[in-house]
Amino acid sequence: MLIRVQKILADAGIASRRKCEELIAQGRIRVNGKSIKLGDKAVPENDRITFNDKTIKQDPDAHKVYILINKPWGFVTTVSEQYGMKTVMDLIKVKERIFPVGRLDKFSDGLLLLTNDGDLANKLTHPSFGVSKTYVVKTNQPLIVEDLKKLDSGIVIDDREVAVEKIKMFSPSKFEITIHEGRKHIVRRIFEEMGYGVTKLTRIQFGPLKLGDVAVGKWRYLNTKEVDMLKKAVKK
Repeated sequence: MLIRVQKILADAGIASRRKCEELIAQGRIRVNGKSIKLGDKAVPENDRITFNDKTIKQDPDAHKVYILINKPWGFVTTVSEQYGMKTVMDLIKVKERIFPVGRLDKFSDGLLLLTNDGDLANKLTHPSFGVSKTYVVKTNQPLIVEDLKKLDSGIVIDDREVAVEKIKMFSPSKFEITIHEGRKHIVRRIFEEMGYGVTKLTRIQFGPLKLGDVAVGKWRYLNTKEVDMLKKAVKK
């Protein structure tokens, strides 16, 4: 059966489907020794698929793993790092090949999901499914009332409005904010657009999952109920 190569890669735990599309565009994926383009298909059982010249092991019955980690400040959310920076993969030791679900930048901390379930990861991060993320944000100065109103009505970034679902104020410079966006650095950019710097950014919830009491740098497996909650969050 012919399947899009990016789906085969995601199902093999290489990365999320969107990241796999980037790998294809970069020319790092080959099928039977030949470069491919986005949208090309292959037969998992018959075709030899390589990533950086290494053969991808395809096991449709591979055990699916779902992990929640409290990402520390200073770690990047990549599977491999060519510039010597610390990656979240240094903190998790499991036999399965897993990858981060979405982004959490180097200078942010908090809840990060990792899995080898490419289909679920794609749905959790794809804009069409609108999975919410909640952050605690500290700014370098108090927000004025007019800017709070701007947050409530929506901020335009790169000609697209970022809808803020919910705002909770702890103090004039500390907030809890819930959005559905997944664009790079989007929370920081919201506040920078209004002239504020973000001094601390912590994700405390991803869809139905909350960070809870997981210590910084520690991780745990999701239980069956939590996995079911995530799947229901993207069911359409």
